[in-house]
Amino acid sequence: MTRRRSGISTMTEELNEVYLSRVLGKTVINDKGRKIGALADLVMTPGETFPEVSHVIVTDRKRLLAIPWYDIALFNRFVVSVKRIAGEYSRYESPDGEILVKRDILDKQIVDVDGAKVVRVNDIKLGRYKGFLCIISVDIGLAGLLRRLGYDRAGKKVAALIGKDIPHREISWQYVQPLEMNLSRLALTMAQDQLAEMHPADLATIISNISHQQIQTVLTSLDTETAGEAIHELEPELRSRVITEMDSELASDILEEMEPDEAADVLGDLSEEKAQELLKLMEPEEAEEIQELMEHEDDTAGGLMNNSFITISGAMTAGEAFEEVRRNAPEIEMIYYAYVLDDEERLVGVVSLRDLLVSPPETPLGEILTENVKTVPVGAKPEDVLELIAKYNLIAVPVLDDEEKMAGIIMVDDILEPFLPEELKRKRHA
Repeated sequence: MTRRRSGISTMTEELNEVYLSRVLGKTVINDKGRKIGALADLVMTPGETFPEVSHVIVTDRKRLLAIPWYDIALFNRFVVSVKRIAGEYSRYESPDGEILVKRDILDKQIVDVDGAKVVRVNDIKLGRYKGFLCIISVDIGLAGLLRRLGYDRAGKKVAALIGKDIPHREISWQYVQPLEMNLSRLALTMAQDQLAEMHPADLATIISNISHQQIQTVLTSLDTETAGEAIHELEPELRSRVITEMDSELASDILEEMEPDEAADVLGDLSEEKAQELLKLMEPEEAEEIQELMEHEDDTAGGLMNNSFITISGAMTAGEAFEEVRRNAPEIEMIYYAYVLDDEERLVGVVSLRDLLVSPPETPLGEILTENVKTVPVGAKPEDVLELIAKYNLIAVPVLDDEEKMAGIIMVDDILEPFLPEELKRKRHA
């Protein structure tokens, strides 16, 4: 079944399509019918809608010639012809950074941002669009591979014998994110935007299946917040390697955008020297929050908690408290409760976001405040925290330090993490 993507069907009237495999090696002639050479490759440049061919590379066995696209008279699967004789074209010198479709895209891995996976390019569909020859889509299916190898007819015969069609799987270039750094300028805005909108777990799966050089290409195409979320989803060994090999300034920027507990997890897997280097590059306030979390053992409540939570004054009304929650919400990953602390940062009570939403704005906070809140000490074992959360059906539990001051909170998903089988940990966000 053909894989259809929005974006191609509206342009079909303007396209005269041909697969790259059909034209590579084809004889190129001039307007007099004399042979110039054989088609060797195509030079690609960013276009208004799709990547465009700027030059056609032709080989005559002795040299490579660069023929501008505007000098191409005919280009289809039957004939490629140019307007002038070979002697009038300059030798191709292959400048640094230039992108060739056969050399740099064919057989390479790319990200299918619509399917959220890494795939290999088996063939490339070219088409005329607004006067230019463009990359319209990439073929990642068996049909493309057979066509490329010259076995498409044999494949069709086999398919007819067994009564099944050979699946066609093509992806519009709008949904392609190249994984080579020099190809990133050919990626369309749509692909880059969709890559940034992927779930962190999907991004982590992609990152786990590509080379280290390609990982840097993916991460640098993302905003720092999304990059941080994806890095935290990686296996500890891989995320440590990624952070260590990354530019330190970029790594510190990414860590600053992460939740403090997640940043502490990442830094805790690094060498002490590297962790301190990155902490020094961060804003002092963010670095201090992360450093506090890193001082606790991993298998304790302190090691699992997040020290970002919302506090409100007990003297507020429900309406005032809700506005305070709204004001601080952008800095907090998940909000279920707001906490009332006294002047010494000891926990007085808690109010749920639901109660703030359903209570009349003028309601004194004391009337909807829950006192005698269930808490755990920073040294509590994960199994004790899990038992408390399960027993009282809590979404989050406050963590108190040795002086009974509120140090952070543990969300239910954070406490479940240590108890999940490894396979479920990888799939829990799918």
